[in-house]
Parts: sequence; C-alpha cells; structure tokens
Amino acid sequence: MSSGLIWLAIGLYLLIALVTAWAARSGAASDMSAYFLGGRRMGGIVSALSYSATTYSAFMLVGLAGLTYAGGIGAFGFEIVYFAGVSLISVFGPRFWAVGRRYGFVTPSEMLGYRYQSRAVSVVVTLTSCLFLIPYAAVQLAGVGYLLSGMTDGAISFTTGTVVATTLAVVFTWISGIRSVMWTDALQAAFMIVAATLVAIVVVEALGGFGALFASLARDHPEMLAVPGNGRFTLLTFIGLTMPWFFFSLSNPQVSQRLFMPASLTAMRRLILGFMVFGLIYTLVAVIWGLAAVVAFPGLANADQATPTLLASDYVPPVLGVIVMVGILAAAVSTIDSIMLTLSAMLARDVYANRRITVSESAQLKVGQRVIPVIALAAFLFAELQLDLIVILSVAASSGLVVVVPAIIGAFFWRRGTAAGVLASMIITGLGVLVSELSGVDFFGLPSGVWGLPMSTLIFVGVSLATRAPTSVTEAFMACANGDQSTLPDFDRDGCPSAWRRSDNSTQAR
Repeated sequence: MSSGLIWLAIGLYLLIALVTAWAARSGAASDMSAYFLGGRRMGGIVSALSYSATTYSAFMLVGLAGLTYAGGIGAFGFEIVYFAGVSLISVFGPRFWAVGRRYGFVTPSEMLGYRYQSRAVSVVVTLTSCLFLIPYAAVQLAGVGYLLSGMTDGAISFTTGTVVATTLAVVFTWISGIRSVMWTDALQAAFMIVAATLVAIVVVEALGGFGALFASLARDHPEMLAVPGNGRFTLLTFIGLTMPWFFFSLSNPQVSQRLFMPASLTAMRRLILGFMVFGLIYTLVAVIWGLAAVVAFPGLANADQATPTLLASDYVPPVLGVIVMVGILAAAVSTIDSIMLTLSAMLARDVYANRRITVSESAQLKVGQRVIPVIALAAFLFAELQLDLIVILSVAASSGLVVVVPAIIGAFFWRRGTAAGVLASMIITGLGVLVSELSGVDFFGLPSGVWGLPMSTLIFVGVSLATRAPTSVTEAFMACANGDQSTLPDFDRDGCPSAWRRSDNSTQAR
C-alpha cells in the first residue's frame, strides 16, 4: 500500500482529533481532579466509548488477531474470559465511585493508601504500576510500528510508527488532560467499531462467505478450530493467560481510575452496558480477522503481521484498509495516553506529594504534567526492543499487576486487611513475577499468571491476620463504599466534594 496514502490518512486523523481535543477543553485545568478525572462529571456514553477505546487497543486488532493466527480458536476463549471479568465492574465500580466522591481520591493507589492508612502502600502500588504498565504501553507502540511497517512493506519503518504514536499520545494528553483524551477516545471508538466490522464482512465475503471460510479451515487447517489445536493453547497456558486478564478491570489503574470519573451511578451503568456491547462485537471481529488471515496468508513468519498483511492485501479496498489502520493507530494512542495520565497522576500525588506535609493541587499538577513525556520516552525505548508476541507481553504485564487485586478486594470486603499484608503480598509476589518473566523460569513449573494471584492472596491474608487493621478508618470507608451516604461531605457549586483531611496519623492534607 502506498505510504503517501497512509501519511495523508494520518494527517487527516490528526487534524480531526486535535479539533475534537481542543473543543473538549473547558478552561485550563487548575487541579488534579479537573485534569486527571474531568472534574468527575463525565457522561455515560462518552465514558463507555472512552473505556472501550482505552481497553481495546492495538492488543485487539493486531494482538488478538495475531494470537488467533498463531493458536486458532482458543484465542476466542481467552478473550471471552477477559470479557466475563468485566462483570467485576458491576461490583466494584459503584464502590470506587462512592469513596472517590466521599474522599476526593484521584488515583487507585491513593485510595488504597488511605484505606490501609499507609503512605508506603500508595508508593508501592504506584511503583509496581510503573514497572509493569510501561511495558504494556510499549506494546501499544509496537502494535502501531508493526501495523505501519507491515502495510507499507517496510516503506514506513517500525521506529517511525512508534515515534508517530508516542508523539500523538503526548500531544493529546497535554491539551487538557483526561477531557481531551476521553472525547478523542469516543470519536475513535465509534469510528473503529464501524470500520473494523466492515472489513470483517468484506474479507469474509471475498473468501466466499462464512461457510466457505470455516469449510476451508476445517479442510486445510483443522487445528485452528480445535483446542489445544497446534499446541499454542495447552490447559496450563490457557489458565496462565486468562487468570490475570480476568482481573484486568481492577488490576490496571488506567482502567480502574476511570471508575472515579462518571457524573452519577446512572452514567456508571451506561459505561458498563456500552462497554460490554462494544467488547463483544470487537472480540468477534478480531478473531474473524485472525482466522481469515490463516486461510488467505498461511505461513507468515510473524503472527503479529496477520492484520497488516490482511489490510494491505487485495481482499480489502485501499481506502477501507487505510481507515481501519488509522482506527487501530487511534486506539493504541488512546491506551498510551491513558496510561501516561494515570502513571503521572500517581507519581505526582502518591510519590511526590506523599513525602510532604502539604503540597498544593497546582504543584502536584505541574509535576504530573512534567512526568508525562518521561513515561512516553521510557515506553518508546522499551518498544524498540520488539519483544515476543504482542498479546503475550500484554498478559505478562497483567500478571505483574494482578498482585494488587487482593488489596483491592480486601479494601471493600475484608476489615482485617492491613498495610503490612498489602506491602508483603505486593513486594514478594511482584518481585517473583518480575524474576520469572525476565528469566523465563516458571516457578513451581507454572507460568506466573497461574501462581501470582494465589500467592499474593495467601501472603496478604496471612500477614494481615498477624497484624492490626486501622479499625476506625476501615469502618467509615466500608460504610461509604457499601451505600451509607450519611457521612458524605457537602458539595460545592460545581458538584465536587469539599476538601477532606486524612486521619491524625497522616501527613497529607487536601
């Protein structure tokens, strides 16, 4: 495909997205809540589309299609397990929203630090998130690099593709924070779901229809329609991939932070329902792409090239192929800028401000904005390593982040949970996952995705039982999370909670 056509499409996308981002501005954001949470006033439809664009990024139409190409129909089962995990939002979403409103939390790490009355908890959650989320952001950059280089047969290099994605993410983030990101996300998600579905229909029709596609697979590639198929999906591998992914909506702070943003619980419900409809369609489309590529282009050296090869082929009209390419680029950028915003907020609020008696909101905001390009650079350098399958790297990152799940569940449902339990479970298990992933050694003969969550849970429970929980704070926190609104603070004219102060053992005031 012509690189000139691709650059023209990227230029048009950039123009439209910049206009949308600028229109989303509502004055200069002067505090953390406005810049990173949109003032907690985001509507349900925009929240649902933005949540979808953030979650379903280059991982889906490049990564999941590539995993389907490599391992067959088992990839559909893997993604459906993640999809089932979204049901966790119906349980935890309203609780995040309630305590976020009550206490003015900006980040999930701040919430956990307050619940367990420990600055160290906030810092450890933040550093763990940075350690595992920067590689995940790099996965999105790599997806764009593979996409542009594959569609142009190398005329646009992998590095050029990653530079484009990194630059766009930083620009959209800086314009006005989460408001510009969410509105550009909404535009991208609506655009992407329509274009991707059209491509699936066009390609399947070009291959003779669904009946002919599956007949060809059954005849020439029967392993693609069976589990474990060609060996990619053994039972152990499948569990190792799916267990961390099931808890993605809780363990990934760039996702759980969005539960603080809806304007109301009605908006929260719309977020959940909208995301589930979007996710089901998107999952089916990505798997169909992968299976179609098996029939059309068997024997690709790199499974992650399945989508670029398909879009650049004669099966897809060039204009439609370019439209979808821009959509995938936009979705990847959406995930990257969301990660950058969340990590920068956590570093500013839970590391920088946590060391001082008082730090103004404006000072925190300046630090957060300065950290954004540093995170972008780190992700870019990691992407340049071009490691392994995109989907495998994504799951490896989730395996490291899942160590925070026991602390989150305990925060809302277990009064005996303590800071010592959180710190021990996260540090010990997180280091174990990191060593396992870097060395390639499977402890206990199992992938880290299998043993990470049980180990973290056992350590959290065991150490918590041996230590003392902050009873008074716990009771108030859990009462608010479970619907007791009697202690809600007064709200100002803009609908935001009035300032709150931590308990006497805290060193930080808001």
